[in-house]
Amino acid sequence: MIDQAVFDYDRQDASGATCTAHAWAKIPAPLQPAERADLKARAAALLSARGATLVAHYYVDGELQDLALETGGCVADSLEMARFGRDAKAQTLIVAGVRFMGETSKILSPGKRVLMPDLDATCSLDLGCPADEFAAFCDAHPDREVVVYANTSAAVKARADWMVTSSCALEIVSHLKAQGRKILWAPDRHLGRYIQEQTGADMLMWNGACIVHDEFKGLELDLLRKDHPGAMILVHPESPKSVVAQADVVGSTSVLIKAVVEGSAKEYIVATDNGILHRMRQLAPGKTLIEAPTAGSSATCKSCAHCPWMAMNGLQGVIDCLEKGTGEIHVAEPTRLKALVSIERMLDFTAALKASKTAGFVPNIGAA
Repeated sequence: MIDQAVFDYDRQDASGATCTAHAWAKIPAPLQPAERADLKARAAALLSARGATLVAHYYVDGELQDLALETGGCVADSLEMARFGRDAKAQTLIVAGVRFMGETSKILSPGKRVLMPDLDATCSLDLGCPADEFAAFCDAHPDREVVVYANTSAAVKARADWMVTSSCALEIVSHLKAQGRKILWAPDRHLGRYIQEQTGADMLMWNGACIVHDEFKGLELDLLRKDHPGAMILVHPESPKSVVAQADVVGSTSVLIKAVVEGSAKEYIVATDNGILHRMRQLAPGKTLIEAPTAGSSATCKSCAHCPWMAMNGLQGVIDCLEKGTGEIHVAEPTRLKALVSIERMLDFTAALKASKTAGFVPNIGAA
């Protein structure tokens, strides 16, 4: 039995380091422009011929993002990816992202074929929250509502009462607090701390972190701000407290993109995975985007904020999915049905919340 709100973080770091090295080794080699154009055209033709839809996250390669939009798919954060995949007419979904995103699509669409460019593309938060250890943690605190971040396995979601994303976590936790619920939160401790500070909820934390966002440096960000005094600071809440404290906007990927598009500043310092800059540049071409620092001034790479698992997604992987049927996601039915409850509860809540903002009432989605 786990006797604290933590697990062996040293072990997670060691495991994560090994997996990260493996991920970097599998990143597709750079392509010449003609090669990229050829692969992109082949992938587009196959998507059409197979009647498949490509759903891509903001953090994957820009060519994949463009391919998704050009072929009727979507580029989005994990919440919108979940919605889009569920509602798409296509019976084959290609999910360009990391494994938990493919699993979520399969959970919501069991009758559809869900394929991923590389099944080894995972997430440090997922890796750092093993289902058996997490179940023991939950069993040790039966009085708490279990709320898990989307960046977890299907098995962890199956143990939860609610799944949340960074775009809806504040509202859902606020809703649970208003009902007098105590919360068991997993796995990202930075996001959990931010939500706890914002809501005042009673939250017991699992000790996990994203290997990308955890590397942003508060001191270095402060120095960068002095060099760009007019810049707006955009921060994802998975970042450390010293970074979040300096933000003008804290939010999900979609919130940060909206801030760039609608903001009046000319410069924006962005503290999230640098894959998002592709879409930001497309939607706000006249604005200057600056990557937040992940290292000191003497480092050879002052800002290296890119997920190695997201980088494993490539055009050839999409082609292999469609030509060879590789990368298929399977979720065992007992697990799928249990995980579906936590995901649908989130989707129902966010749909009701959206309607309430128009109608002027507060949604009353029951807790577990």
